[in-house]
Amino acid sequence: MKASNTRVFKMSFASVYPHYIAKAEKKGRTKAEVNEVILWLTGYSESMLQEILDHKTSFEDFFSQAPQLNPNAAKITGVICGYRVEEIEDLLMQKIRYLDKLVDELAKGKAMEKILRV
Repeated sequence: MKASNTRVFKMSFASVYPHYIAKAEKKGRTKAEVNEVILWLTGYSESMLQEILDHKTSFEDFFSQAPQLNPNAAKITGVICGYRVEEIEDLLMQKIRYLDKLVDELAKGKAMEKILRV
């Protein structure tokens, strides 16, 4: 499992980003809403996010360089890809799954204030 984690960590955020957008748009949500959850989780600005996409930054660097993980990220719970996000021991993988979970909730039609744990 460690080898597959390394592969995910080295993947560029830009290679996965269109899948987040497609998943949300297929369910009637918008790219702007996907960006909102990404920015909420990481503390990046829109221009910083665009730079990450342009430079094909890896997931590892995407999270290690994030200005600030949202303090409410710990409130993200539930199952994604068969794992409870609150029980994932590898902190980087947990952050990646947090993001997956937020996009999933968006696609499922959850209200933005609930997604953002307001």
